This record gives sequence, structure tokens and C-alpha cells, in this order.
Amino acid sequence: MDAWDIHIRATRARARGEDVFVLSVGDPDFDTPALVVERAVQSLQDGDTHYAPVIGRDALRDAIAQRHTAHTDQPVGRDNVIVLAGAQNGLFATSLCLVQAGDEVIVLQPMYVTYTACIQATGATLVPVAMPPETGFRLDRAALAAAITPRTRAIYYASPCNPTGVVLDAEELRFIADLAKAHDLWVVADEVYRDVTFDAPHQSIAQFADMAERLVTIGSLSKSHAMTGWRAGWVVAPAPLIAHLGNLALCMLYGLPGFIQEAALVAIRDCDAASAQMRSAYAARRDLVARALGVVPGLHLVVPQASMFAFLDIRATGLASDEFVTRLYAETGVSLLDGAAFGACGAGHVRLSYACDESVLAPACQRIRTFVEALSLR
Repeated sequence: MDAWDIHIRATRARARGEDVFVLSVGDPDFDTPALVVERAVQSLQDGDTHYAPVIGRDALRDAIAQRHTAHTDQPVGRDNVIVLAGAQNGLFATSLCLVQAGDEVIVLQPMYVTYTACIQATGATLVPVAMPPETGFRLDRAALAAAITPRTRAIYYASPCNPTGVVLDAEELRFIADLAKAHDLWVVADEVYRDVTFDAPHQSIAQFADMAERLVTIGSLSKSHAMTGWRAGWVVAPAPLIAHLGNLALCMLYGLPGFIQEAALVAIRDCDAASAQMRSAYAARRDLVARALGVVPGLHLVVPQASMFAFLDIRATGLASDEFVTRLYAETGVSLLDGAAFGACGAGHVRLSYACDESVLAPACQRIRTFVEALSLR
């Protein structure tokens, strides 16, 4: 079964007005901040409908660089930034510029579902390194070190992680950095959920000054500012790589629309308060899920430190994860995502998105609980 099959069926059913709960995608239910929308509209009305610079407007690249430096203490400028059509575009473009056939790319798993295609499209080989559920999805240092071969070109990871919500700590990041230096590897750090952390501030591997020449940081406004449909993302990297990404963007994108760039600039400069309110709401929803499902026999939850997802261990139910999501949707109308889509160590888990209002989330969790409890009676 395709990973997105249940989600597609559920969204179509919801559009028909059927009684379903779609918890299978991380699309925030919040509206984009009004200031951002107003700036885009005004920009369009002012005639901002022509070509924009392929690598992004200077003011936006400056703002992204300043934002990055403020968070990481890594000094970067506009020459270290390219604006692209979302983090997904950034990840794909980075892969095309960094690796090729014959290379190996280590990816920490569970990993977001598109990583496989982004890497394999280059001809490179993806080498998974599991962050095992038995450790709470923490970094397995020995496994990571053992995965490096003479063909290894890069290490990819997401922190905070989609789907687990785990945030790598300073010691884990330092270990990755030291390996990268010792073996002359690139590190691609996906920090899309950087601003959706709950229990402790996010830490970036960019905090280590010796990583500057080998680090690619991917960011976006999709989750932090409820701007998934705007496709406003970026890559921060050494200037020579940004130049290569610019050449690629010339052929594949030819510049993000100017009115979107103007809106993104307002989001970065003026909407921290709105982003903080969203983060607070996600934290409350995380807690709701933990209360509702964390004590259900047959389920186990590593409470997420960040993001908008809970990764539920359903192995004790006796069902495989694909069977679990199929039966859950058929019997309750609740759509979740099969954890096996995120790599082999995600098998036996399901991803639940709490990017929805508590009035939706609470009854959906009750349906999940009822479904799991009924399994033990059959």
C-alpha cells in the first residue's frame, strides 16, 4: 500500500462531507498571519508580478542570514543564502549539487518520506542509520560511525525530527560534527521544525564554528508561520555551494515570485508573536495526545519534544503498521500514516499529526483509543 493512500482517501471523504478525521498530514490549521497576507496582496496590487532574482531578493536573503546567525552564532551573509520553493525544493536541489552516482549518503531514520527519492534521483545510494525506538529514537553513535565508508559523501538528518519529534542535543550534534570533519563529509541539517520546539530551545549543529565549510542548513516558513502553500524556503551554505544552487535554480525554478518573497520578509521580521502563539497551541495539543493515548494498553508514545507529530508504537497490538492504519480508517474514519514510510525502524509505528484544533483532535484520539481497546477483546 502506498504511504499516502489512506490520507488521499480520507481527504476526499472529508471533501464529500463524510465523518472522518484527517490526522495524516502536517498542514497547520492556522491561517497565515494577516500581516503576511496583506503584504502579498499589496505587492501584487503594486505590480510585483515580474521576474525576481533567481537566488532571492537581497533584503530577504539578508533577513534569513540575520535570523540564522541570531539562532546559531554562525556568521553568515546574503552570499550564504538562496531562496527556494520550500524546504522540499531546497533538499532536492542540495542533493543534486552535492552527490552523484557512486556516492553514499547516510540518513538518520526515521526520516521524512521524500528523502529517499531526493537522494536516489542523483544516482547516489542512501545508507540508513536507525535511531532505534528502544532508545527513544536517540542517535546511535556506534551505528553512525560504522556506516561510514570511503564512498560516503554526506550525512543527512532532521532535527527536530519528522516523524518522531525528537530534538538532537549538543552532544549528539558534536558527535556528528566530529565524524564529518574526520571523514571530510558534508552535513545536511533539515531544520524546518526549528521554531516548533516545546521543552528546550532548539540547538543547531551550526553552533560549532568548525562546521561552516561543510554544513548545509535547510529552513522554511511552512510550519513556523503556517505558510505551507506559499512554498517559501531557503538553504544556508558556503558561498560556492550557493552559487551552484543558483545555477540549478536558474534551470528549475527561475526565482520565487516577488510577492511571495515580500510576504516572507514580513513573516521573518514582524511575525514572531504569531509564530509563538502557534507553538503554544501545538504544545497544548501534544499534551492532549499524550494524556489521551499515552496510557492506552497496546500503545507506547515517546512524547515529542517538538514538531506537530506523535509517533505511536503499536507493535503490542499485534497488527503491522500498514494493517493498523487501514483498519483504523475503515472502522473509525481516522487517518494516520504508516510509520514504515519513514524507514525500516518506523515499522510498527504510526504517525499522528496534531496540526488540527482540539475539537477535532480530542474525538479522534477517543476513536483511536476505542479501536485499540477493542482489539484486545477480539
